[in-house]
Amino acid sequence: MTTPRNIGAQDYLRPFGFVDGPLASTLVQNGLALPLAGGGVAFMGAVGLSRTEAPVYVTPHELTGELTGLAAERLVAPRTAWPLRNGRSLGFDKPVIMGILNATPDSFSDGGKFTKLDDAVAHGEAMIAAGADILDIGGESTRPGAAPVAIEEEQRRILPLIEALADKGVAISVDTRNAATMRAAARAGASVINDVSALAHDPQSLDVIREYQLPVVLMHSLGDPLVMQDNPRYDNVLLDVYDSLAARIERVEQKTGLPRHLIAIDPGIGFGKTLDHNLDLLGNLGLFQGLGCPLLLGVSRKSFVAKVLPGTPVSQRLPGSLVSVIRGVVGGAQIFRVHDVAETAQALTIWRATAGVP
Repeated sequence: MTTPRNIGAQDYLRPFGFVDGPLASTLVQNGLALPLAGGGVAFMGAVGLSRTEAPVYVTPHELTGELTGLAAERLVAPRTAWPLRNGRSLGFDKPVIMGILNATPDSFSDGGKFTKLDDAVAHGEAMIAAGADILDIGGESTRPGAAPVAIEEEQRRILPLIEALADKGVAISVDTRNAATMRAAARAGASVINDVSALAHDPQSLDVIREYQLPVVLMHSLGDPLVMQDNPRYDNVLLDVYDSLAARIERVEQKTGLPRHLIAIDPGIGFGKTLDHNLDLLGNLGLFQGLGCPLLLGVSRKSFVAKVLPGTPVSQRLPGSLVSVIRGVVGGAQIFRVHDVAETAQALTIWRATAGVP
């Protein structure tokens, strides 16, 4: 890498040298590191990336200078808690566990298990008891190759479930690409909108966000689920995904008035990416903190585990999922969308205990 220089607002900053616990606090106090997104992980410097210039090393001192740009400020700024229904909030001072509850017959991991309302409600309550902070309820599978589901059918699957769990005080996120379903779910008690198309699939989705001002998760995906794995290509997967998410954040801010702190981003592991793309994203999650939004990571039981370890069935991907979650914590991710809530909660608890993170 070349010698240090000031980083402009149009460059990309990838933090490195992650430390946690008491050491992180000591280094931050002495100006040798900076807190990543205001959390319990600190970083000791950054690499300035550019599409046209060689990478450069940037010190903590330079990152706090006047010419480092907005991305540097956003790398260190704490993430603001989200307001939820019933006067509650979702804070990011510790990792947030989002439990997956698919009311679908064909989702890749748990399809068909929770199509009956009583079973789905019981499973949702069990995930909350096991440590989930919020449940993500979906009625349309978006696995690679999945065909679209009629909006009426999607709503039939999820609205009674959202109503039942919201009535019990459970925080709900709705996993949908469809504006009509977003609106109906908001009326039924959902507090968060999670859209795998980053509000691009249905043009009326922006109207729903403008009307309800609910927190939203914008995920990166390369095309529709039916075709997204057909030879996905990028010039630079890190910078291309970053730019795509940055453009969607800006559009949502401009068209809906939703403030940036109520927008979370998801790099979309497995959505229009090869194994190398997925591993590159997982290894460089800190880059996306430069967007200044909470970062959601969805790696639970996904096929990249089986591509690293060929032949691993869905039922045996828990160890790989947990390692990826811990990797995500160190990269500064705030929200973890998982099937295995109890196991994830235990892994995060042990990480915090061993790292000395309060």
